[in-house]
Order: sequence, then C-alpha cells, then structure tokens
Amino acid sequence: MFSTLASATLLACLIQPPSMAAASEATGSDRVGGTTLAGPADASKLRICAAGNELPFSSKDQTGFENRIASVVAKAMGREPVFVFADKPAIYLVRDWLDKRMCDVVVGLDSGDQRVLTTKPYYRAGYVFVTRKDRNIELQSWEDPQIKSVGHIVVEFGSPSEVMLKEIGKYTDNMAYLYSLVGFRSPRNQYTQIPPQKIVSEVESGNAGVAAVFAPDIARYVKANAALKMVPIKDDADRDGERIPQQYDQSMGVRHGDEQLLAALDAALAKAAPEIADILRDEGIPVLQGSSSN
Repeated sequence: MFSTLASATLLACLIQPPSMAAASEATGSDRVGGTTLAGPADASKLRICAAGNELPFSSKDQTGFENRIASVVAKAMGREPVFVFADKPAIYLVRDWLDKRMCDVVVGLDSGDQRVLTTKPYYRAGYVFVTRKDRNIELQSWEDPQIKSVGHIVVEFGSPSEVMLKEIGKYTDNMAYLYSLVGFRSPRNQYTQIPPQKIVSEVESGNAGVAAVFAPDIARYVKANAALKMVPIKDDADRDGERIPQQYDQSMGVRHGDEQLLAALDAALAKAAPEIADILRDEGIPVLQGSSSN
C-alpha cells in the first residue's frame, strides 16, 4: 500500500481492532468470515492478505494492481492465489490478519518494514506532483520557488508531503481545505484519508493547483485523464536538516520466523519480474531506478 503506511501504523494501533468476522475469502475452499476462520496454511495455496475496497491497490473483484501482482507471483510459485479480503483499510492487514495467521503474505509494504520480514524489492516508486497540463506549472522539487504560488496543494494525511507542506509554510493555508475533502473528520483519532480519485478530481477541476501524492496511489487515474500530468519529485527534500525521503522500495511481507515462505517469494518475484513490470506499466506507475534502505 502507499508509503504512508508506516506512519499510519501508530494510528492503527490506537483504533479498536476489527472482529475476525470482518474478513472474507474470495477464492479457495476455506471461508473466512461468519463462523469459520482460515485454517492452517496449505502448501498448494498462497493466502494473500488484501483490502477488500482500496483501489487502485486491491478490491474484492481483484481489479487492483496488487491483486494482479500477487496472482502472478503465486502462479510463479506453483500455488493457487487465495485472497483473504479485509473490510478495513490496508493499514490493519499486518496486525489483524497476518499476525493472527488468517493469511500469510501482505503485498506492497515498504522494504524493511520492521513489523514483518520483507522480500527483496520488486519495484521502486516515489511521490509525484500532479498538475493540469494547461496550467504550465513546472515543479520537480519541494525547493522550487513556484510551489509557494500554486494555490491549494492536495496531500495525503500522514505522508511525507504533509511534512513538506508544513516545512514550506503552506500547511496553515491548506489545512481547512484538506479537512473539507474528508467532511472535516480528524485523522488524529481515526483512519481518515482523501480518496485517490478525489485528489485527482480536485486538480482536474482547478480547486487545487497541485497534488503531491505517492505515485501508485493515483497513477491509474492520472493516466486516464488527458488533462493532467505527473512528474516525479526529486529525492532532495529535508526538514530542519533531516532528510524526508520521496522514494520507497516496495516489497512483500511475511510473519517473522517464516523464512521458508520469504525465500520462496523472493524466487517467485525474480521469475515473475517481466509480468510484474507489465502490470506496473499498464497501471501507469513511473518505476524508479536504484534502491535504498528507506
């Protein structure tokens, strides 16, 4: 999921965990939900923890790009992909599904996420500026002077972009606007996020001059909108001398101690790399070169 996941984890820990009946399995013979919980892992299947309603990443109809990636990796392992869908946001997947052994792998975590063992990265993505093509806004860095005169800037709560909005002195000007996009719900005591399609529509309509968002969150919607463009943000942001990363390696995660599954996933990711690249290209995600230990 988007790279605000790590910063959102603390928030998730403060919210009441969902009940076991909150998950439902889309494929396979074991039903999760109602009175039946997922049983022990079956070596012929790959049980994938997934959000049931969090496009563009995942949905119960399996049209999310992470659903597609998980499926090709499972097939590369010679296993049947079995999705265990949660009816809560993806920030809960590790704590309330993976850790409780309702499923065995989470797709799309930041590499090195300490809650899990992470695979080798299978792609690297970053934050992007989204603007209207006809606005002639040319931004590549939070250091660009033009950013202070673009009007409203849409960012995701809890993200590096929110940090940088504060750093450049634009947070106060944008706070009421951002809260209006979520019905003035506070993200401080509940999981609250601006839907990706809403972010894109705000830029398209001109209500916002620019959006600064993790590319996988909005690439499919920008790709479908000929009026918009997105430009990767340079990885040169800092706040009070502290680097604020704009690029993140993406991995799959398994439970601590599950080294055998981790090794199998690493091998399958390498084998499925061409298909994964096709999926990311089809999604419109700008894949970045290089790797780091963000």
